[in-house]
Amino acid sequence: MAHMVNKDQVKGVAKEVKGSVKQAAGKATGNRRMEAEGAVEKTAGKVQKGFGDAKEKIKRAL
Repeated sequence: MAHMVNKDQVKGVAKEVKGSVKQAAGKATGNRRMEAEGAVEKTAGKVQKGFGDAKEKIKRAL
């Protein structure tokens, strides 16, 4: 059976990547605010992806 991916998983990963890039850019330029915003966005992406993963597990269990 193929592994299904839902919107929350995709959006979560995208947000995580965007946050990582923003965090790295902030770190490279010495912009602490941008670095912190990137870290928050990255964490939010991880949470959203985790929610999507949980939804998929529930779907597969049913």
